[in-house]
Amino acid sequence: MVDRMGSGCYNTCNNLRIHMVLAIKLRKVGNSVGMVLPKEALARLKAGDGDAVYLTEGADGTLRLTANDPEFGKQMEAAEGIIRRYRNTLKELAK
Repeated sequence: MVDRMGSGCYNTCNNLRIHMVLAIKLRKVGNSVGMVLPKEALARLKAGDGDAVYLTEGADGTLRLTANDPEFGKQMEAAEGIIRRYRNTLKELAK
């Protein structure tokens, strides 16, 4: 099967990203509103019952739901910078 662009991709193309689109129904939970995530979404998030998920806003205004704590990510970036900067010192201390 050849795609419309004529590149000869079969089944999936490495440069073509297909995004999951799921309709999520909002439901009243007490005085709040909650949403139930389908099992496909939970599998992609690698999350389950009782896990925390984080809703963050991108620079372009889009919302992103992730199982990764954005604050932890910032802390890890800072730690990696320190590790790179003091690599030789840390090697000596590890002896």
